[in-house]
Amino acid sequence: MEHSPIFVASSQRKKKSFIILGIMILLIIIAFIISMNSGHMKLGPMTVLKTLFGYGTKQQSTILFEFRLPRIVISMLVGAGLAVSGCILQGISRNALADPGILGINAGAGLMVMLYISFFTTATIGSIFLVPVLALIGAGATAALIYTLAYKKNEGISPIRLILTGIAVAAGISSVMIVLTLRLNPDKYQMVATWLAGSIWGANWSYVLSLLPWIVILIPLAMYKAKIMNVLSLGDQTATGLGAPIEKERIILLAIAVGLSGASVAVSGGIGFVGLIGPHLAKRIVGPKHQFLIPTSALVGSLLMLVSDTVGRVILQPSEIPTGIVVAVLGAPYFLYLLAKSKS
Repeated sequence: MEHSPIFVASSQRKKKSFIILGIMILLIIIAFIISMNSGHMKLGPMTVLKTLFGYGTKQQSTILFEFRLPRIVISMLVGAGLAVSGCILQGISRNALADPGILGINAGAGLMVMLYISFFTTATIGSIFLVPVLALIGAGATAALIYTLAYKKNEGISPIRLILTGIAVAAGISSVMIVLTLRLNPDKYQMVATWLAGSIWGANWSYVLSLLPWIVILIPLAMYKAKIMNVLSLGDQTATGLGAPIEKERIILLAIAVGLSGASVAVSGGIGFVGLIGPHLAKRIVGPKHQFLIPTSALVGSLLMLVSDTVGRVILQPSEIPTGIVVAVLGAPYFLYLLAKSKS
């Protein structure tokens, strides 16, 4: 029995997407190995392998297990969280420039984290698990404000109005954060300055455990909603005609995006552009279907963050460039390219 051309084309696209996912995983493994071998204290590949299996010295074990591995894992989780958040925001707003950083959601999360740092200590175990919750509250409140301001009755969400509203809200929040830095003592000011630049500041296993549940629960939930996102991307009228409860699903998806970006920002600081670049690159290589776009975005985001963090650690040894600055060097030109392309 012969298959129809449409079935054959669909099967080929699925096969191609699985191959690309496999290649992305392989690239992440390579970057992971390189990152473990990179740093001020050199550990060769064989030394890393021996240390992983418990045959390294105490110093080598401390360097690998207490410093490098937690930071590498956090970089990957943050990259996946921000990229999937951006993918969701681009899908529900039908705006190619949507991103949790550009829309001001990261700024809202950052404001709550900064308020906590300003008034309380962050040294306790309880605070490590509280910070992502506070970031989620800040991100959620900001997202609700932006959504309310950008929404118009009988028109819904305008992509351009959403972006402009997000930029305005982010600018206002950034101004408040600058004022708050004036009351900080030198130690906390240094911590906040590093955080604002986008540094993996929570580089220990406690921060990994505080971030992991959000990523493990919300990314599969986003993948579960992939078919709904495919429908929403067709436009409000078409989605309504197909029987999709648009506003209900949009709010659920927005909550997922806010949870991912808020939890990620809590341990990585103000890192932008990952949520913009990840989904765009993913869409170029696997197409617009969210069943493959979401996991590919997560892998691209993980790879981008892992590479950027590794470059930031080694390029000016023994000094370190914040990961957010490395990502911005890559992301800002790409953002300008997308902006110019959207006008043409």
